[in-house]
Amino acid sequence: MTDNASNTPKANGQGQAMWGGRFSAKPAELMQAINVSIGFDKRLWAQDLAGSRAHARMLMNQGVISSHDGEEILEGLARVEDELLSGTFPFRDEYEDIHMNIEARLRELIGPTAGRLHTARSRNDQVAVDFRLWVRDACDRTVGQLEALQKALLARAETYADALMPGFTHLQPAQPVTFGHHLMAYVEMFGRDAGRFRDARTRMNECPLGAAALAGSPFPIDRQQTASALGFDRPTANSLDSVSSRDFALEALSAASITATHLSRLAEEIVLWTTPMFGFIKLTDAFTTGSSIMPQKKNPDAAELIRAKVGRILGSLTTLTVVMKGLPLAYSKDMQEDKVPTFEAFDALELSLLAMAGMIADLTPNTENMAKAAGAGFSTATDLADWLVRTLNMPFRDAHHVTGSAVKTAEGLGVDLADLSLAQFQEIEPRITNDVYAVLTPAASAASRMSYGGTAPAQVRAQIARWKEQLA
Repeated sequence: MTDNASNTPKANGQGQAMWGGRFSAKPAELMQAINVSIGFDKRLWAQDLAGSRAHARMLMNQGVISSHDGEEILEGLARVEDELLSGTFPFRDEYEDIHMNIEARLRELIGPTAGRLHTARSRNDQVAVDFRLWVRDACDRTVGQLEALQKALLARAETYADALMPGFTHLQPAQPVTFGHHLMAYVEMFGRDAGRFRDARTRMNECPLGAAALAGSPFPIDRQQTASALGFDRPTANSLDSVSSRDFALEALSAASITATHLSRLAEEIVLWTTPMFGFIKLTDAFTTGSSIMPQKKNPDAAELIRAKVGRILGSLTTLTVVMKGLPLAYSKDMQEDKVPTFEAFDALELSLLAMAGMIADLTPNTENMAKAAGAGFSTATDLADWLVRTLNMPFRDAHHVTGSAVKTAEGLGVDLADLSLAQFQEIEPRITNDVYAVLTPAASAASRMSYGGTAPAQVRAQIARWKEQLA
């Protein structure tokens, strides 16, 4: 993809480059090898056809080309689309990219009239609009995939809104929570991820078509018409910026990287939860694999692969950032390297989102194991401290100290806090009464967390209802 604002590009049966009028010889084979991009940018064919149709109709409406020529071009583009859809389109390396491949084929189908399509257009604004359309579509698809994952999480969270499990800090037992509450944390994360893609889409929804090579066009074009035809809010306001910028892709890749990070964290928890040491969940054969040597193994490979995808996606963001960081305005051939990392990142993200939604629907929690673990590690210690504050009007720091002494005593005896006798509690703080035992169970601990967004099952169900309505 290089500068090309010629109104009548030339081609011949021997594959003469579309920009060949300035050149008397073909590129060296190595130049052709490094220059050609049709191997990957063929993915833009639908966007290229959409942009070409919008451009042709605008040129007709503005009287830049005749209605006869415009209709012939549109007819030819329909034939090109049929070939692309049927898999019979003749992709050829000598035409470098998807734009020139389509234009060359159009010329073969309808003759010299095809050359009028490129009036008032450059490959610079052509690729800018094609790529922007592709990234916009990718953002829309990703939002849909995120919402599908959220719905899978909501279904599991609703079923297990009461199921106790340990909540962790530093991967150490901290306070009891419910499995539903834990899953709802990811519903929130993925909701923010969807919001980032929506925000990115809003900012990228300006149409660069009509900026031409870099300075705009001397023809009486109507950029608002092409922008509207392609679903953009408005045309871009600066022709240099229009063909130079790839920040829309960078922003989308940033959102993808954050999403991948959230997926990786959930994948890591699935890996942990399926180990016998945790034993919190089981996955069926659909999302696990075995070992070639150890017959007993059932490995959560889907989760592990999702966990690894963040490297590929973050790498794509880094790749494009490095490509763009030192480029002067306007277009440079370096920008041909913008597509592969973006395509790869969204391919990896789509597969990860679909696989994660599948795993969430597939998993079965072991509620007995989770409930047993919910009381481990003196997880109700904070509840004891809170009881001392509420019942004995003790300053929290003093209550913290008393609770720490109780934990130390229980640890020394090899028992839980709830197993200490009232006499043992009163040796530490004489005012403690039998009422303290009511707060020392994991179920009571979780149920007491009634603050907005807390782990109490009633609160969890309220958040589930909110999200179900929002996603409906």
